[in-house]
Amino acid sequence: MESLHIQRRGEALEFSYDIVWEKGFAGIAPCIRQLSLAARKACVVTDSQVGELYLPEIMEHLSGCFSQTDSFVFPAGEENKTLHTVQSLYEFLIGKKYERRDLLIALGGGVVGDLTGFSAATYLRGIDFIQVPTTLLAQVDSSIGGKTGVDFSKYKNMVGAFYQPRLVYMNMEVLRSLPERQFAGGMGEVLKTALIRDKSFYSWILENQAGINQRDPDLLSSMIRRCCEIKAAVVEEDPKEQGVRAVLNLGHTLGHAVEKLKDFRLQHGECVALGTSAAAYLSLKRGFISKEEYESVLRGIAAFHLPSHVSGLRAEEILQASKSDKKMESGKIKFILLHPLGRAVIDPTVSDEEILEAVRTIQKSGEDTI
Repeated sequence: MESLHIQRRGEALEFSYDIVWEKGFAGIAPCIRQLSLAARKACVVTDSQVGELYLPEIMEHLSGCFSQTDSFVFPAGEENKTLHTVQSLYEFLIGKKYERRDLLIALGGGVVGDLTGFSAATYLRGIDFIQVPTTLLAQVDSSIGGKTGVDFSKYKNMVGAFYQPRLVYMNMEVLRSLPERQFAGGMGEVLKTALIRDKSFYSWILENQAGINQRDPDLLSSMIRRCCEIKAAVVEEDPKEQGVRAVLNLGHTLGHAVEKLKDFRLQHGECVALGTSAAAYLSLKRGFISKEEYESVLRGIAAFHLPSHVSGLRAEEILQASKSDKKMESGKIKFILLHPLGRAVIDPTVSDEEILEAVRTIQKSGEDTI
């Protein structure tokens, strides 16, 4: 078993948990027993796609850990990451008489993890939960750090809470069956993570592009661990995004705008790649990165089959949609720029005119348009 510990201490211990890597689901029961939880009941929350693949197996491994093990399955898709689904989960838990000491287990990608975490944060004012991410994107990003939430009236993650899991358990074998487009979407978050904190890691990713795309297990393990180390360090420093944690949002302001305007038909990681391309252009225009570094960002996006252009949207509507993002502060967009490559900075001075110029660079047509 390989693991990474994440914790934050203030005057007292605020949170502490392990990220664990295994080659199957068999290790989840021993990991849960090591937590010494008081839970008698555990509910596995998953979606219809992931449940079909992995729910029976994980339920079998959990059966000896609890006196009662249940499952709640909701229809797959971002369109179901809503308060309506959360309400259905609440009703299920109430009907099964779940108490505050019991446990939720999020089995799935970012949608499942975010929704389950928010439900755990709010059911009975907070019960424990565990993340079991089954997509590359969830393994490198959304399962770590305690951001939970649901979409509200097409506004992404507008309702949520900061709530840390008790454990993040990653079965590396699930990446073998991940569809190509979902794997590419996860790489959008991988590239972002490297760009904000570790230039040498970004270079390593490009150098190992072929093996990563072929899903070499050793390369994937090294890549995912480094992403987790970077995110863990940022979260430990700033768990509730009061400052430095905002750098994790590179590519997300415009990415979320495109995601919403496209009615969530695009992968989240695809939209992050589009937003990262635009942010890199602004960084170039500000003189923060060189032309060679800008081209390196575009090269990385292309290398992992991610789009750098989007069609069917006007620059003005992308700008307006970005202004409804929850990351606004005092009417200003907290834009994340590269200064230089491998170091992200928060810049609230980016003007509407600059944003429009950057958006127009991702509007061109071509083979890499989505």
